[in-house]
Parts: sequence; C-alpha cells; structure tokens
Amino acid sequence: MIGCNYTPGYAANQIEFWSAETFDPATIDRELGDAAALGFNAMRLYLHDLVHAADPQGLLDRIDRFLALAARHGLGVIPVIFDSVWHPFPHPGHQREPEPGVHNAGWVQSPGLATLGDAARFAALEGYVRSLIARFRDDARVLLWDVWNEPDNANAGSYGARDLGAAKADIVRPLLALTFAWARSEQPSQPLTTGVWAGHWDDASLTPLRRLQLDLSDIVSFHCYDDAAAMSVRIAELRRFGRPLLCTEYMARPRGSTFEAILPLLAREEIGAISWGLHRGRTQTHLAWDTWRAPCQGEPAAWFHDVLWPDGRPYRQAEADLIRRIAAAHAGPQRSAT
Repeated sequence: MIGCNYTPGYAANQIEFWSAETFDPATIDRELGDAAALGFNAMRLYLHDLVHAADPQGLLDRIDRFLALAARHGLGVIPVIFDSVWHPFPHPGHQREPEPGVHNAGWVQSPGLATLGDAARFAALEGYVRSLIARFRDDARVLLWDVWNEPDNANAGSYGARDLGAAKADIVRPLLALTFAWARSEQPSQPLTTGVWAGHWDDASLTPLRRLQLDLSDIVSFHCYDDAAAMSVRIAELRRFGRPLLCTEYMARPRGSTFEAILPLLAREEIGAISWGLHRGRTQTHLAWDTWRAPCQGEPAAWFHDVLWPDGRPYRQAEADLIRRIAAAHAGPQRSAT
C-alpha cells in the first residue's frame, strides 16, 4: 500500500467530513482523482460515532458512496473507527471554526471523554461498531479496519489537563478490547489493526495497552514521524511479531520524516506507507504541532504535513515525482471499480 490519511479540504474534522449537511461528493471525487494521479492506491480516513448516533443509515450510505468514488480512482480504503486525539468534547451538528494558525485545531476525539467515563453509553458504541462492520465486512473496497487511533494519547501538548492524562490508557484499555470483540463477532473478511505510536516497542518497553494493541492486531500497524534512523529502529522492534507491517502515519518535514528519507526505506522493507495529509485544507496540518503553543503567523518555513495545494498542484514537485516513481515500481494488479 502507498497512500495518505485523507480528510477533504472542506472539513476541519470527521464530523464535517461525514455529516449529511456537509458531505460533498464532488469535492471528494476531485481530490481522490488528485491522489490517484500521484500513484496512491490507499486512503486512510476517520469516522465518528456521533455522526452514526445522529443518522445511522445515512452515515453507512455516505461511506458506501465514498467507497464507490475511491474504487473508481483505484483506491482502497482503511476506515478508522475510534480516535483518542485532539479535542476531548465533540458535539454533533455545526462545528466551531478552527483557531487560525494552529495545527488540526478543529479535530475531535471519538468517543469523547463524556462517553469514555460512562459505561452506560457503551451500548451505543457497540451498535455503531457492529453495524459498520456488518455492512462492509465482505466489501473488497475496504482494505482493513483500523479499530482505534492512538488510544492512549493524552494530548499533553494541546488540551493538557482537559484530557485524562496518564489515566487515559487504563480507561481506554477495556473498551479497546471490547471494540475488537464487537468487530470480530461480525466476522469481517478484512484484517483488524490498531497502531502503536509512541515510545519503544521492544518487550521491556511495552505498556499494558500497547502490548494489548499488538496482541489484538492481525496486521501490525504503527506511526513514526521521526527520521530514517529512528524508523529503522521501530521496524526492527516490530519484525519479531512475524506479521505484515503497515506504517499508517509518517511524514513531518521539519522532523526529518520526509518522502525522500522514508518512502524508499518503507518500499525496500515491503512495508505499507500511509503519509499524513493530501490537500492543504481546514485541518491546517501544513502547520507544525508546536503551533498549539505559539500559533503560526503567516506562512511556515516548510509545510509540516500535506502534499498538494487545494487546486491539486504539488507543494514540492520533486516529492510528487518520487511518489509516482515508487508507486509505479511497486504497482500490483489494478483494483476493481466494483
């Protein structure tokens, strides 16, 4: 796989992406065409439980519409079911404007803290997971299910004390196990995963939650936004599991995680490569993480994430050329559009 994490340029978060009022197939179709033109064959994208709660059938139908658009461009899809990163208090409906100059300033967690702290709400989450898997469990357009993104991320550099801090891992861990059980009970044909993302992953360094992530995952997925030397260490730590490896997040230019440094390495190691971001848009992920402490004034010296301008032009032509060369060298059979 070679691709990116995708959010349409019009959406600041998952709720704007998928809500009936803001879902925009025409924009999505154009942007997925740009992704295919780069040589990408996979899109990882985030869902949200509150959109399902407000409109269960509508969300499933919009996902089906997205899958059809992606398949038309030769793109498989990796849906992310839950996510512990950024704003802890999501709400349905109209979303607030992102703070100017701040990285991913509109993104919201799924489920939010109110749900994580109330076991009585877990039944609604179970219905969401089961209906999602049941609808698409035999759909070849879905490559795999990413069950929970960074489940123990306490958002220390952004929301700080408003999140759960060190207690988050212990609170999320039993729900993570339940989510895998709900998903597997629907007998999906696709593999399940949840990516490890922080610290080291040798046996001595694994926390209980990260050990659970690796134990539960059919495919071992991971995030690494560091340079090639650090990426090589992470790969070596995960090879011992003897399962396929997939990097579901990388590429942060000022940190040395560039396409030039990382994509050839992942290709040589036969590891799927899913970078962060496609078009510069309302997520503002072209800005660095540290803009949470000091918002960016004007243009950054270099984009942090993202590959294309809103009109589809490459941010750096050399990057686009490299992606196309590696994608062509590792191309497999063409994906069916049905």
